[in-house]
Amino acid sequence: MKRPAGPSGSGTLILLRHGQSESNAAGVFGGWADYRLSPYGEEQAADAARLIAGTGLLPDVVHTSLLHRSIRTAQIVTDRLDRAWIPVHRTWRLNERQYGALTSQSKRQIRHDAGAQPYQRRRRSLHAVPPPLPGDRLALLRADPRYACLPGEAIPSVESFADLLTRVKPYWSDVLAPALAGGATLLVAAHGNSLRALVTLLDRLGEPALRALNIPTAEPLVHHLAPDLQPLPPGGSCLAPDRARAAAMAVAAEGHV
Repeated sequence: MKRPAGPSGSGTLILLRHGQSESNAAGVFGGWADYRLSPYGEEQAADAARLIAGTGLLPDVVHTSLLHRSIRTAQIVTDRLDRAWIPVHRTWRLNERQYGALTSQSKRQIRHDAGAQPYQRRRRSLHAVPPPLPGDRLALLRADPRYACLPGEAIPSVESFADLLTRVKPYWSDVLAPALAGGATLLVAAHGNSLRALVTLLDRLGEPALRALNIPTAEPLVHHLAPDLQPLPPGGSCLAPDRARAAAMAVAAEGHV
């Protein structure tokens, strides 16, 4: 199959949230806890590879977070595309949002205890911050060898979405954007909120649009980029749009049903 080309002088960005994780299946906040894919999540990742293969897109480089669910999703996709040999870059900057004390807590229970509006602000507003991770759990996280190259203060006890944007933005501007400007096709396999951050930067979303943005698991979102790195079309294109739309609605309803 002939490889499709984007606009002249531009690259292509494939954004892929990991397949269903154990935390997704349990209805809890995953955050920086290292949950693995569920069996269904592994199937979802394989199906995402099928969708990507159907477009003829072949990623040149893969970018993941340091969390297993992101890494495993990328492995499944690149194996199915026969691209296991391409370079892979892993970074803490693509980790999920740090949910602090909400990590591993039931979304439904948090909504019940806090109320619908505070719960939704914590999930989707720009500046709301949950309670921080307790000191003993933060110490364990900072002792994790995957973060050994980072100063302790770089590992947050909690993040607002604005904090997450600040964390992701240098990776976009210093790593992803230059590669895309050079015409590369990149696969970023990451998390709901780190991908929301990338979409916010790509599409220059304001807070109302950001609140409404939900990224479903294992639904590839493809951005063909103009030479100035503007998405064509704005918002990108889902490879299974009807299914992705329904799945995004389910993400929006998490904790409410």
